Amino acid sequence: MTRPFTPAPWPRKLRSQHWYGGNSRDTIYHRGWLKNQGYPHDLFDGRPVIGILNTWSDLTPCNGHLRELAEKVKAGVWEAGGFPLEVPVFSASENSYRPTAMMYRNLAAMAVEEAMRGQPIDGAVLLVGCDKTTPSLLMGAASTDIPSIVVTGGPMLNGWFRGERIGSGTHLWKFSEAVKAGEMTQAEFLEAEASMSRSSGTCNTMGTASTMASMAEALGMALSGNAAIPAVDSRRRVMAQLTGRRIVQMVRDDLKPSDILTRAAFGNAIRTNGAIGGSTNAVIHLLALAGRVGIDLTLDDWDRLGRDVPTIVNLMPSGRYLMEEFFYAGGLPAVLQRLGEAGLLDREALTVSGRTIWEEVREARNWNEDVILPADRPLTEQGGIAVLRGNLAPGGAVLKPSAASPHLLVHRGRAVVFEDIDDYKARIEDEALDIDETCIMVLKMCGPRGYPGMAEVGNMGLPPKVLRKGITDMVRISDARMSGTAYGTVVLHASPEAARGGPLAVVRDGDMIELDVPNRRLHLDVPETEIARRLADWRNPAPRPPGGYAQLFHDHVEGAETGADFDFLRGCRGREVGKDSH
Repeated sequence: MTRPFTPAPWPRKLRSQHWYGGNSRDTIYHRGWLKNQGYPHDLFDGRPVIGILNTWSDLTPCNGHLRELAEKVKAGVWEAGGFPLEVPVFSASENSYRPTAMMYRNLAAMAVEEAMRGQPIDGAVLLVGCDKTTPSLLMGAASTDIPSIVVTGGPMLNGWFRGERIGSGTHLWKFSEAVKAGEMTQAEFLEAEASMSRSSGTCNTMGTASTMASMAEALGMALSGNAAIPAVDSRRRVMAQLTGRRIVQMVRDDLKPSDILTRAAFGNAIRTNGAIGGSTNAVIHLLALAGRVGIDLTLDDWDRLGRDVPTIVNLMPSGRYLMEEFFYAGGLPAVLQRLGEAGLLDREALTVSGRTIWEEVREARNWNEDVILPADRPLTEQGGIAVLRGNLAPGGAVLKPSAASPHLLVHRGRAVVFEDIDDYKARIEDEALDIDETCIMVLKMCGPRGYPGMAEVGNMGLPPKVLRKGITDMVRISDARMSGTAYGTVVLHASPEAARGGPLAVVRDGDMIELDVPNRRLHLDVPETEIARRLADWRNPAPRPPGGYAQLFHDHVEGAETGADFDFLRGCRGREVGKDSH
């Protein structure tokens, strides 16, 4: 049973008054400097100070329109009697950062946490969009436990190319394979490029950005309906303004992340991920977020709670449509309403609105049953995330059934091994490569510590010699991640990763591997004594970085099976604000 929430008494002295309240030398120091921006004295009278944590950046294209949304958030804060202050925070772009944005998610979360902790704000609006910005800001907010609310930038408009819907990312992989197979020219590929990203916003597929927007809403950390509104739709700006209004009342009520991010909320999010055919990246991010609030969420919870949830959202990469159609069909409220009717939603979970999630969605309507499918004809009967275990991944590995080929979910094949991503790139197009469609492609050294950062390279492109046969999918196994926009029978996040001496590190060409998704089994068909001998002889080819953040990351990042957060940040919520040094 979800515990009831009781609003705090109002008025009361807020956190920001430790900086701005009174007439001491210290408060005049803080207040006086801020007044050089032209703020009247009465704005420091004890009203809620709201930090708008903005992940806008020219180098984060998905978030390139967030400055405009920030102005709408400010308008809402002013209307509700708050004092809005925009704060730029670390913005790790999935399509710009190398070696991978995932390497910087934890750094961004730390930066956000300390920006919130060290500055005079009473509440925060988390203005996010691109893949890692949503989890990093949620993680930082969870650790500070200051009233916080998410508003996302929204997905871009549908792509169209020669009369066909073009899904960002999804068709990039598809067209790239078509070029290698000789089915598409390079000139046509370049022509299609202009059709893929034709407005502001995040990926228009159910990729990681749309998935994490949906997770924020399912967790109760965003206003109902936030996840799917297109970036350029006027209703996205309305959502931003309403969010600005709401955070002021959240501060008055002292409604904090710890009140919302309960075990019930995480259960709702896991089931929602299954229903929408969400990204495997949600597994890592929710595990990390749960760790920040001291909830013992595990891979087994992901499998147990999501296994029997049908995928009913017919969106790429699993299905046919894109986020525009999802919004027009009713968006996430319609999905949550359907989950609630099926007994797959904890109806009493609290949301940032101050109401339960069921109060928010029980009247939602589905306006297009080809986009949000009826329960009796789902895209995949058992959606969710399949968690596989066995001697190849004793700590667990994940697979997304809704994006996989049914005929490959039970498969035994010969391993073709790539020792790292450079080895893969050097050999995959070699016509002499000993591989066919029955083989299993294995990629090592791409986990959190190995890449470093755990890049989205797990959906290895197939060799041209196989593609030319008309084959579009093979079983692929790695300790890497893959883009939420990608598809295929791809086993990811194998734990322990190769760089930690997991069994994946000693797989050899020609070893037989058995994949059995219905029975959740991933088995290396090699005698245990031989595996032990190989591990004893194994030497880690990845050196420890010589210094800087890369070394800190290497030394403290946990495995994918617990969320790849830093070991010193789990369960550290609510550290007291430090004393004023002036």
